[in-house]
Amino acid sequence: MLKRHQVLLNDWLADFIKHRAALYDISFSECIRLALCLYFSNMLPIQKPGFKPEMTIEKMAKLIAQHKNTPQAEEERHKAISKAYFEARKAIEYYMKEVKSSPEKN
Repeated sequence: MLKRHQVLLNDWLADFIKHRAALYDISFSECIRLALCLYFSNMLPIQKPGFKPEMTIEKMAKLIAQHKNTPQAEEERHKAISKAYFEARKAIEYYMKEVKSSPEKN
């Protein structure tokens, strides 16, 4: 389920997101969601080393590059995006479980 939130962005950041969204033929919102998901799933293991993401930023870039000019490029891109969303959800659920069970809140 998606919730609507208003986010203020610097011009340079919005321009970059627009560029990346156009490059990969995804919406502005999806580009932001993907960036956040990749960030969380790849940064939380630094705080909670017990979680190891399957979809890293490097793997995402490699998957997209591998299928860039192939007939199945769009399908593969959406599969990779779905994996990134799933990884972020697993990372955040793992983190929240650890935080709730730990006397020391991070």
